[in-house]
Amino acid sequence: MVKREEYLNQLRTWRDKKLIKVVTGIRRCGKSTLLAQFQEELRHDGVAPEQIISLNFEDLANEPLQDVQKLYRHIIQRLHPTKTTYIFLDEIQMVPDFQKVADSLYIKDNVDLYLTGSNAWLLSGELATLLSGRYVEINMLPLSFAEFAKLKGAHDEKTFADYMRWGGLPYVAMLDSVAEQADTYLEGIYNTIIVKDIELRMQRRNIDPNKRKVTDITLLKNIARFLAGNVGSPVSMKKIADYITSSGRKVSQSTVSDYVEALVEPYIFYPAERFNVMGKQLLKQNQKLYAVDLGLRNHLLSRSEYDLGFSLENVVFLELLRRGYKVNVGKADQMEIDFVAQKDGKVYYYQVTASMMEETTFAREMAPLKLLRDNYPKTVLTLDRFTPGNYEGIEVVNALDWL
Repeated sequence: MVKREEYLNQLRTWRDKKLIKVVTGIRRCGKSTLLAQFQEELRHDGVAPEQIISLNFEDLANEPLQDVQKLYRHIIQRLHPTKTTYIFLDEIQMVPDFQKVADSLYIKDNVDLYLTGSNAWLLSGELATLLSGRYVEINMLPLSFAEFAKLKGAHDEKTFADYMRWGGLPYVAMLDSVAEQADTYLEGIYNTIIVKDIELRMQRRNIDPNKRKVTDITLLKNIARFLAGNVGSPVSMKKIADYITSSGRKVSQSTVSDYVEALVEPYIFYPAERFNVMGKQLLKQNQKLYAVDLGLRNHLLSRSEYDLGFSLENVVFLELLRRGYKVNVGKADQMEIDFVAQKDGKVYYYQVTASMMEETTFAREMAPLKLLRDNYPKTVLTLDRFTPGNYEGIEVVNALDWL
């Protein structure tokens, strides 16, 4: 079992605070294990077993409790009379109108509530309105390279190559015969998300089955494959629609937008908006979308489509999110800065490239950073070991060391 210290630390920070803790993230990234680890810490700290209520709604035994009234009664009857009760509701999106239970428990004394969910719409619409200011979100990602390397007992180039190929979903990382089993496991997760989660999304939104916008699984998978193949490149709804149309099926930009949203909501892809560094404003067109896990991305693509530079860029984007940054794609004049990362009022600029050893590549990656006249840190991350150093205030750093 991999101990996810960065996420455990967040739960420790928010423990006993009058806020609902909502852990979100793609299926099988480790949310249930995280709750189990935190509950073990509670018991170690002296919290009695009767102070902990834990329900996983993927467990068939808990299916009767997907009725919101039955769930509420079940929990209320088990609240500790004098001490804090710690309540863990895992994959809560399986319960229709779960927000009513969350709100009712929130207003009670001596209740500390933790939820997990595999869909972004968990924190949209009615729940966001009902619980505005009453919850904190902890978005959980698959294993970082540091966690993966610790699990494997090595942080060398071979370990990184395995991480880039198979990704960081915890179960895949723990497989001994990865090549034989990982693809089967990844296929199962992908199909579960595509079919089960997106169907559930439609049901929970109470959309008329005859008017559902996301009904064509083949189209959805084609768009997912396109996005996986274009990680690191700006995409627009028009560009995707043109691609689908060129393959023999006409589709509108509006339909494409609905399908892209359906891939973002279950955390298969994470969007990065473009940011005009000079004008200090967000740009509405041509965002980038990064895959939540390189194992899933590689599963979607044929081996011939694999690209080291864009895969590295994907890894860096996710790592910046893990470290708590708000991440945008930068635009400086007509040039691009891979990432503008903001945190605690500070800005950090990052370029990502597989190698800086070619003179033309070196000049290309440095050029947009040299345009910037502010004093915020500027870093180029590369896999080569020959070019790291400081160049006129711009740090070139080996990506493995940074990770």
